[in-house]
Order: sequence, then structure tokens, then C-alpha cells
Amino acid sequence: MKHLLKLLDLTTEEIIEILNLADQLKYEKKHSIPHEVLKGKTLGMIFEKASTRTRVSFEAGIYQLGGHGLFLSSQELQIGRGEPIQDTARVMSRYLDGIMIRTYKQDDVEKLAQYGEIPVINGLTDFSHPCQVLADLMTIREYKNKLEGLKLCYIGDGNNMANSLTVGCLKVGMDVSLACPSGYHPDQKVLDFAADYNNFELLSEPVKAARDADVVITDVWASMGMESEVNDRRQAFKGYQVSHDLLKHAKPDAIVLHCLPAKREEEITAAVMEEHANVIFDEAENRLHAQKAVMVKLMGNER
Repeated sequence: MKHLLKLLDLTTEEIIEILNLADQLKYEKKHSIPHEVLKGKTLGMIFEKASTRTRVSFEAGIYQLGGHGLFLSSQELQIGRGEPIQDTARVMSRYLDGIMIRTYKQDDVEKLAQYGEIPVINGLTDFSHPCQVLADLMTIREYKNKLEGLKLCYIGDGNNMANSLTVGCLKVGMDVSLACPSGYHPDQKVLDFAADYNNFELLSEPVKAARDADVVITDVWASMGMESEVNDRRQAFKGYQVSHDLLKHAKPDAIVLHCLPAKREEEITAAVMEEHANVIFDEAENRLHAQKAVMVKLMGNER
């Protein structure tokens, strides 16, 4: 494992190793056990998309590991004025020990890794959100004590979250059921990957997808960059809401996850959001621990 570009690149074993290390780092932080294993290391954090959880968790995480994080807005870098991504990669490789990038195009992340000489971490693209899904898997395992054999139901847009959840959950042995409106399906590369699994289904009926689910998860109907589509999407996603009525079809002890930010009364009701707030904000916290594990794996010595 040289980079974290997308979950399609990782083996099942690599995913489990990251989760195990994340658990260990979370335990150490909770018990005030120092783990400055990246002392002296510097992470450059490139942001083309706005962020709350990604920026704060990476910046806090590299600090807790003994390193330093540099916030780099694309508007303040030459990349924002047209410098080729391959030149940015070559320059940053001379200064930094790792790069995290939160951007639109998956190809930009791939090029950073191709032309650079240091680890690259995908903090989010329109195709993939691997760090979030590692945190999701960590949270599911905390609450359910296992991953293999559980059923995850995703309701909503076939976006980067649907893409990464499908890949990550299938790789760890979970059943995956997606409910997405026509025209809003996951990326074809992900559907081609999932075609090799008999425990994957893509449906149009949320109730059917939620049946006997152990985990129900959703995301906003219109992600960043889709502001012009908001009204059309509200029409297309009517009925694709995680509500108490929907959860009646899941298992009684099902947990609800949301990668945040959430739009209450759109993709999730306020009542469900508040009822499952503990697990949702544990999920948000686990971004910190999962990403610290990724940084240790990529930028440090194996533990």
C-alpha cells in the first residue's frame, strides 16, 4: 500500500489492517498514551472543495501523531492558476512527506500519485470517498462487533459515498443493497466490480433495499458542485428518505449512519437524525482515527 486513492485499489487484508490500527490509535488517544510516530513529518493538505470534518480531522490527526499539517487552498497555489498537476506533484515531493487532497476529479488524485514520490491520500473526489468509508466500517464494527455477514442498505444518490461503500463493504464480506433513482446510479466501474458478487443488489425501491438491514446509511441528495441541480434532485429523490417508516423494514437493532453534513427533512428526518446522533457522531469522530491509521501506514514505519 503506497497510496490511498480509492478502495478499489486495496485488498481486504489492507482494509482490515487499517481498521485494526485505527482501533489501537483510538484506544491510545482515549487513555492518553502518546503515539507521536510521525514526529518531524509534514502533510500537505490541498483543498479545492470546502471542508469541516476532512480538514479538522487531518490537521488534528497529523499533530497528534507528532507531525505538522499545512492547509493549502487551491486558490492560493499555482495549481489554481493553471500549473499542471504533475508539476505540483514533483515540487511537493521535494518538500513534504505526504499529500492529502480533497478535490473534484479522481484523475487529479491519480496524477498526483503517478508523478509524485510521496504517499497521496484521497480526502474526497466526485468518484470516491475512501477515508469516510473506512471510518464507517470502523463504526459498524464497533457497534456490531463484526463486519462479515452484515447487511448494509444505502438510500439515495449513487455518488462517491455509494461508490466507496459498495466496494469497501463487499470487500469485507458485507451484503450491500442500494436504492437509487433511475439516472442516479453508481459509477459503472463500481457496478462492474460488484457484478462479481452475489450479495449485491441495486434497486429502485427503498423499502425493499432496507429489508432486514443491519446498517442504513444515506447522504445528501445534491453534493458540492451540484447546486444548479438542487430542484431537479429534490423531485427525483422524493421517497428516498431515511425515516421511521423506512426503518420499520430494517432489523430492530439497525444503526443509521450519515457522512455529514446532513439536510434534515430531505434525505433523513430530523427525528431519525437525533435518535441516532450518538452513532452518527461516533462515525464522525472515527474519521480522525481511521485517517491517523492511514497516515501511519503510508508515512511511518509499520507498527
